Parts: sequence; structure tokens; C-alpha cells
Amino acid sequence: MEPVIVTPNDDEPEEESGLSLRWSARLSLTTRILVVNVLAIALLAGGLFYLNNYRNRLTEERLTQARLQLTIVADALSTGNTDYKSALIRKFSQHLGARLRFYAPDGTKLIDSFALAKPTYQFIDPETEPWRKDAARLLDQTIESFVVSAPIPSFSEPAEDVADQWSELVAAKNQSVAVSSVSFAPDRTPVIAAGKTLSDGTGSVLLTSNARDITRIVRAERSSVLLVILVAATVSILLSLFLARTIVQPIRKLARAALRVRMGRSDEIAIPRMPGRRDEIGQLSRALSDMSAALRDRINATEAFAADVSHEIKNPLASLRSALEGLGRVTDPDLQKQLLDVANDDVRRIDRLINDISDASRVDAELARAKFEPIDIGKMLEQLLAAREQRDSNLGVHIAFARPAKDVAKVMGDGGRLERVFSNLLDNAVSFSPKGGLVEIMATPDGDDIVIHIADQGPGVRPEQREQVFQRFHSDRPDGEAFGKHSGLGLAIAKTIIDGHQGAIEVIDRPGSQTGACFEIRLPRAL
Repeated sequence: MEPVIVTPNDDEPEEESGLSLRWSARLSLTTRILVVNVLAIALLAGGLFYLNNYRNRLTEERLTQARLQLTIVADALSTGNTDYKSALIRKFSQHLGARLRFYAPDGTKLIDSFALAKPTYQFIDPETEPWRKDAARLLDQTIESFVVSAPIPSFSEPAEDVADQWSELVAAKNQSVAVSSVSFAPDRTPVIAAGKTLSDGTGSVLLTSNARDITRIVRAERSSVLLVILVAATVSILLSLFLARTIVQPIRKLARAALRVRMGRSDEIAIPRMPGRRDEIGQLSRALSDMSAALRDRINATEAFAADVSHEIKNPLASLRSALEGLGRVTDPDLQKQLLDVANDDVRRIDRLINDISDASRVDAELARAKFEPIDIGKMLEQLLAAREQRDSNLGVHIAFARPAKDVAKVMGDGGRLERVFSNLLDNAVSFSPKGGLVEIMATPDGDDIVIHIADQGPGVRPEQREQVFQRFHSDRPDGEAFGKHSGLGLAIAKTIIDGHQGAIEVIDRPGSQTGACFEIRLPRAL
């Protein structure tokens, strides 16, 4: 198992290490995708409110224009008699598209352009218009209520058409400039009104016009924006549904499969691998599939290991029980001593089994948490051999070690665990070697690997058994060795440790025609 490298922030809660998403914790992923995309459309819809400001600016410009036009008309009307004024008012009205009215100083209406010629505008009754105009007016009112626009009064003709009934003329009575205002016609189109007193004091003039073009321009722009919003919203929703289908549905499928794996008991339940997807979802599915397969293998291995442990412990327990039962029936001191020796051997065997089983069960977890450091294999083996010499662990077998140069055979690993591997292999080689035999050790670099060979002069390992020797509780001991002195876990533990170091261990043929076993270990070279 490859060691896990944990960074300081890996174990921090998501809320502390990044943006908190508690506000959306109750929303499904599909809903979140839709909300995000619709939010962008809502921002685009803000253009509708901008158009309301655009209409206000157009209206303000038209009010300024009306004051300027009326100032010109008033200056022209300051001279001439009534017929002359009537002719001017008629012409100005046609050119400006407006209604001009002239009032005497006492407020009486003297001239009306609508009475002199065909009216230049006519108010439209909203009841006679199609439904889409009603919808447009409703949209206008809705937007105005949202932006809290200043209320605009409705336009109405006074019951008695005299100067004092027009607020623009009343406001302009004591001023030298024109005064203008805006109001709404029945169909909610702007009505521009401007009033001015003539500079010679001979009367006042009023200009009114129905600026329907302002409403037409704003509504046309608003229709364009609405069309864009509608198209964008349709595309956005379709894309959201597409994302939901390509992201959310596969995730749900993986979640259901993972739940079945957790709840199921059948080895046939598997996570779909989605080989056709090359994106993150595909990577996730394959990672989950590999993880579930590895977990299943680990569970099966644990079950097999538990069964093997039970079987291995039952044998010495049965022998121990038989010896203890015999002690109660035997009176011969020699037989009692033999039975006690058997019981002691069985107790030591059980103790050795429990220690090796405990070590074998911990090695994976300990390697996963281990911090690997540079290890000089040559120096480690040299120290190990010196310790064995002091303990007289070689049992009359000679060990030859071709010590590599310093720092030539360096690997990254856990020194204690690697030393356990070489100790197990040396114990195995010594036990199979004849008295006075030779065990040879070599450690040499080979490309990106360090290769270690441990060869003995024993009977060797038959090709069909070269993989079985690394299985737990496999025991093929030399002739004459007392039964129960080995648990059969030494080589299994060694392989687990080497695998945890991303290395490999196997049994190979000795070079030439030499007899005996040769164990080859390959470990990644330290850079």
C-alpha cells in the first residue's frame, strides 16, 4: 500500500478551508445548476429597468425641445394682428406636429390650431386596441412600480378651455421662460405640454403634443431585450438540463451502486466504470470501481485470513488440550514430563502464532502512515549481519555479503520494516542451508531500481511453488526441523512490506547450475 501524504489542510472541514455553501445545502445539484444559470438571465433582465431610465431621458429631452419651440413661437407671435397670429399658429402646428393655443391676457382662448386645420394628433382609446397593447401597458406599469418612478399624472382637457386651467400657463405667468410638463394620455403615451407668456404681455401660448414615438421606441427596444432574454433563458434551461443529465444522473447512478455495494453481500455487485467518459465523472466512476474492488479483495482476504488463523490455532490448542487431559490420567513421572513438554511447546507455538498474526495484521496500516526516509541498503545489511553474528543466529552457516559503495544502493522506505524483510529472508535461507553452507547477498543498482539477491544452497523452491511460498501460513520446512517452530507468515509479511514500498519480491533461478533458492527484491531507487 502506498503511503498517504497528508497536507496540513487536508483534515480541515470544508467550511473552514473554502467558501461555505450552507445556504444551498438543502438544494439538489440540478436545482443549483438551474439557479446559477437563471440568475445570469435575471441580471440580463435588468436591461428592462435601464430602458425605463432611457424613456425618462427621451422625455426630458422632448420637454426641453418643447420649451425651445414654444419660445420661438412666442417670439414670432409678439408682432402682428390676430389674422397674422392665426396664420403663424396654423403653420407652426403643422410643422411641429403639435396643438397650439393662443390666449388673451384675460385668459380667453382666441386661437386654436385644431380649429384652423386638421388635428396633428389624436388620442387613442385603449379599449379599441388589441390585447398586445394592453400587455405592453401592463409591462410598463410593472417596471415603473419596481423602479419606483415618480408618478406621472393623466392628461385631461379642462372643462373650460381658459388659460387659468392650464398649470403650465399659470406657472409661466410671472416668468420670462417657457414651462413644460409631461402627463399620460389614456393609452399611457406621453403628452408634452409647454406654456409661455408673450414678452409684450399681449397674451400667452400653449403647446401640447402626443409623443407616441417615445413609447414606440422604448417598447421596440424592450421587445428586443425580451426576445433576447427569452432565447437566452430557453438555451440556459436546456443547458442546465443537459448538465443535470450528464453530471447529476451519473453521480446518482454511482451513489445507488455504492449503496448497493454497502448493503449487499454478493460479489457480483460492482460500481459502473463508464469507460466512454474521459472527464472527471469517468475518473470518479473508475476510482470508485477500483476502490470497491480493492475493498472486496481486502474483505475476502480478511475472511480468508481469519479462517486460516482459526485453523492454525486449532491444531496447537487441540494438542494442548490432549496433553492437559492426559496429565490428569497419567501417573508415570516420565510420561507426565513428556506431556508437560508437549504442553509447553504448544503454548510457545500459540504465542508465536499470535505475535506473527498481530504483526501481519498491522503491517498494512502501519505502512500507510509511515514516513519514508532515505535508507542505505548496504549499511542496513551490514549492521543486520553484525547483529546476527553476535547472537549466533546463523547456526554454522556462512553469509557472504558484497557490500556496495556508500550511497549507491539507497531507497526511500521504513528502515525497521525493511530490516524485518531481510531478517525473515536470512532466517529462511539459514534454516534451509546445510551446516557449513553459504548464503550470498548482493545489492546492486539496476536503472531506477535497487536489486537485492539472497541466495542459499538448500533444496530450492520448485517453479510451481514460487508464488505459494508468499501466501499466509504456507509452511514447507526442512527435513528434521521440529514441528511448529515457524508460523508460515514470515515470507507473507515480507511480501506485504515490499509491496507497501512499491517494490517486488519473487523467487528466481540461481545463475548457472547452482542449487538452492534465490530471492530477488526490487525497490525504487531514491532520487
